[in-house]
Amino acid sequence: MIAASRLSLIVACVLIGVPALAVTDDKGFVRIAPDEIQWRDLPNGHGAQIATLQGDPTKPGLYVQRVKFAPHVMDRPRWHPEERHITVLKGTWNTGTGDNFDPEHAVPLKPGSYMMHPAKAVHWEGSAGDEEVVVQVMGYGPSGTTPEDPKQPFWVEYNKP
Repeated sequence: MIAASRLSLIVACVLIGVPALAVTDDKGFVRIAPDEIQWRDLPNGHGAQIATLQGDPTKPGLYVQRVKFAPHVMDRPRWHPEERHITVLKGTWNTGTGDNFDPEHAVPLKPGSYMMHPAKAVHWEGSAGDEEVVVQVMGYGPSGTTPEDPKQPFWVEYNKP
């Protein structure tokens, strides 16, 4: 149990990310250009990265993050305490629900697609092919991530040639 709690804490800390160098103008608008996004490598993520654009997922309130999956990189089944709203920005995002990690039965979502993760619903996703995938995640903190099986690595390379 201690190992599971420790892993959940590590994953939650990693997912905080660092907010982009956003500038708020005198009317309160925030603009972030793509080259201003501060991407951070995720530990043992096989090239997966995260960027926090707005808010702080560890605190109450709205947060906006982007997650970048390198080709052939997926994450294993896990859940979050809060509902999350995801939009695919780039690539084909392969999604699955439940605790059975089976990319062969994933639902592929193309750019422009949307998916809502209900609170505490087990899911997994990533890039099951040769393309990079970028998704934008919105939710209300405080957030966290709990792996369904903390004995398994969180990130996995799938179907890599």
